[in-house]
Amino acid sequence: MIHSLFIINSSGDVFMEKHWKSVISRSVCDYFFDQQRKVSSPEDVPPVIATPHHYLISVYRCSMFFVAVCMTEVPPLFVIEFLHTVVSTLEDYFSECSESLIKENYVVVYELLDEMLDNGFPLATESNILKELIKPPNILRTLANTVTGKSNVSSILPSGQLSNIPWRRTGVKYTNNEAYFDIVEEVDAIIDKSGSTVFAEIQGYIDCCIKLSGMPDLTLSFMNAALFDDVSFHPCVRFKRWESERLLSFIPPDGNFRLMSYHIGSQSVVAIPVYVRHSINFREAGGGRLDITVGPKQTVGRTVENVVLEIPMPKAVLNCSLTPSQGKYSFDPVSRTLVWDVGRIDTTKLPNIRGTINLQSGAPPVESNPAINVHFTINQMAVSGLRVNRLDMYGEKYKPFKGVKYITKAGRFQIRM
Repeated sequence: MIHSLFIINSSGDVFMEKHWKSVISRSVCDYFFDQQRKVSSPEDVPPVIATPHHYLISVYRCSMFFVAVCMTEVPPLFVIEFLHTVVSTLEDYFSECSESLIKENYVVVYELLDEMLDNGFPLATESNILKELIKPPNILRTLANTVTGKSNVSSILPSGQLSNIPWRRTGVKYTNNEAYFDIVEEVDAIIDKSGSTVFAEIQGYIDCCIKLSGMPDLTLSFMNAALFDDVSFHPCVRFKRWESERLLSFIPPDGNFRLMSYHIGSQSVVAIPVYVRHSINFREAGGGRLDITVGPKQTVGRTVENVVLEIPMPKAVLNCSLTPSQGKYSFDPVSRTLVWDVGRIDTTKLPNIRGTINLQSGAPPVESNPAINVHFTINQMAVSGLRVNRLDMYGEKYKPFKGVKYITKAGRFQIRM
């Protein structure tokens, strides 16, 4: 299925390769580089590239390309999902995924790839099973392995591989039994100059931290499950039960995992949680003027935090002389990007920034105004209105501690000026 994997950094260097069958030359990546040169952004590289003898299937994560090489036709989404799983596993092992961390932990990464794929087919991809097979690196273990010559690979087959449930190991025991659910929603929106919504949708996901003894069987129900337009589930979810009753029934993996991802937008009216009043003029004598105010909207009394506004300015802009009523701003003269770090919005006195924009003398007039990219976080609120109804547990006699947290974030949130 998957023949080889190449990891390519942002400079275009192949710094790691892994082959499960015969070795494929790095020159196959030249087809990938040809496509990369044709696009302006890394995200625009075609995910599937057909060559005379191979198929190159790639994802772009953490400023790196993960390129899988297949010799025969395969379902592309199958390979793409596996590549995303590889990146998520590396993030879980090393707390983040970066070129330097992969280079520092080459041995562990190769061991993980050996277990995750067997002769080109996925084998063990669950993080808690992998951690029993291959111990996550730490300083003491690395020193001990260096002295003794041992590896991180366990000599005992993980209990999850012996269990009827492949994603959950047997004999799990905790003194405190807890189940936490984070419902995170990211708002993607485009707002036009007049403040009207051109496009808005929500990408959401439910992340879990389950620390329960034994083999608990959970059901999670929602107040308004009809909101979901599109969903994808962890393999533990019983899909037929979701189709018939619209509730999540599952035996959870042990530890952290993503239970489901969902999309809301095509049928629902998406609430826009912030607004921006803006005025920009590049045609005044001696330069331009800028005046921006940001405030909350439809937040049900919740505080809007971590607000950052990014404005990519036209090339004619040399500098900005601005006065913010709150937070601080910076202007990068190379990328021509103005960043205003607002912080928390105080509803009694809305944050404002105003001042002058210095333009190059003799530069042609600016044809169009820039757009504002907005970032924000709202705790204890799901902007879609999604609410958990109840969580029930079967198969075990103890009563677990349960908690649900709601978070709304900005995804690709853009306001045109």
